[in-house]
Amino acid sequence: MPPTPRTEVPLVSSAVQQEIASLAALPATRAAFAWLRAEEPQFASWQLEMARVPAPPFGEAARSIWLQERFRALGLNEVHTDEAGNVFGIYPSRQPAKSPAKQYTALSAHIDTVFPAGTPLNLRQHGSRLYGPGVSDNGAGAAALLAIAAALRAAKIALATPLLFIGNVGEEGEGDLRGMRHIFSQPRWKDSIRHSLILDGAGSDTIVAEALGSRRFEIIVRGPGGHSWSDFGMPNPILVLAHAVHTFSQTVLPTSPKTTFNVGVIRGGTSVNSIPESASMRVDIRSTSMAEMERLEAALRFAVEQAVEAESRSSERRSPSQKRSSGLTYEVVPIGNRPAGELDSNARILKVIRAVDAHLGNAAQIQRASTDANIPLSLGREAIAIGGGGVGGGAHTLQEWFDCTGRDLGLKRILLTLLMLTGVAE
Repeated sequence: MPPTPRTEVPLVSSAVQQEIASLAALPATRAAFAWLRAEEPQFASWQLEMARVPAPPFGEAARSIWLQERFRALGLNEVHTDEAGNVFGIYPSRQPAKSPAKQYTALSAHIDTVFPAGTPLNLRQHGSRLYGPGVSDNGAGAAALLAIAAALRAAKIALATPLLFIGNVGEEGEGDLRGMRHIFSQPRWKDSIRHSLILDGAGSDTIVAEALGSRRFEIIVRGPGGHSWSDFGMPNPILVLAHAVHTFSQTVLPTSPKTTFNVGVIRGGTSVNSIPESASMRVDIRSTSMAEMERLEAALRFAVEQAVEAESRSSERRSPSQKRSSGLTYEVVPIGNRPAGELDSNARILKVIRAVDAHLGNAAQIQRASTDANIPLSLGREAIAIGGGGVGGGAHTLQEWFDCTGRDLGLKRILLTLLMLTGVAE
C-alpha cells in the first residue's frame, strides 16, 4: 500500500557517518559502485525477464524456479526453495567454520504480483522506461536483489558476516505476507536473521520503519430467500449488511494512532425481485496499534450481531401472521491479518540508513506502510523496507512502468547499508 509519512526524524549519527565514509572509500567498494553504474542494461534485462514469468497470488512457482537459476548463476551458496516457495541464497562470510551459530543480514524482495493467472504480460522497453504489469512492484526490488549479489562478486568484496538473499512469495493482497511469515517461523532463520533490509518497488526517497497493521474480514449472511412479493417478510441478508455497515460506521476512531476502516466489496442477490439467500461484504481495518485493531474488530462483530437480531425482529413485524424462525445465520471470516510494529528509533539499521542517505546526499522520509517488514517488526526485530532505486508508477495496473534513470543511487544506498550491517572482512 502507499506509505504515509511518520512525523519524527531521528538524528544522523556522526560516528556512523564516519564509518560509512571510510567504507565507501575502500577500493572494493569503489569498484562495486563503478560496476553498478556500468551494468544498467543487465539490470533492465533481468527486470523484464522476470516480469514475463507469471507470479499470480499463490502461483509463484515458475518465478521461484527462475530466481533459483539466477542465484546459482551468480555463485550464491546453498541455493534452495522452501515449502512456501521462498528462494534463498547465501553470500558467505570469512567466519571460521567452527564459530558459534551464524547471524545473518537478510536482503529480500517479494516475487509475487497482484495480477491473476491469465493476465496478459505485455512487457516492453522504450529508452530508459520499462512497461508492463509488475515491472516496478516488485520487478525493481528483485532486479536490485540480483544487482547487489552480482556487484559483491564482481568487486570480490569479503564480508565479516554472511548475507542472506531471499526472494519471497505471498506479499501482495490475500497472500497476507505468508512467505515472510513462513521464514520467521522456521528454526533456522527466526533467531539467526539479525537485520532485514526489504526491497519493495522503486525509488530511493523512503524508509519504511513502522509497520501498518491490517485485519480483513468477509462477513457472510445467509437466509431462506424468496420472492419479493409472495415471500415478503422473509429476512433479507442485504438489509442485515446495510444495518451492520451503518452501525459500524459510527464507531469512534482515534486521531492518534491513525486508525481506519473500509467496506470495499459487497456481493449478493440474483435479481431485483428476489430476496437473496446470501450476501457478503469485505471489510478492511488498519492501524499502527494492535489494540485499536482489536477494538475495531470487536465493534465490527458487535455491529453484525446486532444487525442480524434487528432484521430478525423486523421480519416478524413485516409478516406477523407467519410464526417461524427467521432462519438467519452469519459468519465473520478472517481473510487477512498483518501485524503492526515499530522500529526503535535507536535501532542500528535505522541509524545506518539515515547516515548512508546523508553520505550520498539523498533525501528520504521515514514512513509507515504495510510491507514484508511487518513480520520482523512485529517480532521486535530490526527491519526496514526501502525502494530498489529508479522511479516507478502505475503499480497494480496494466499500465505499470519503471524508469531506470538514477537507479545507481538506489543501488549504492542498498550496498552501503548492507556493508555497514555485515561488516567488511580485512
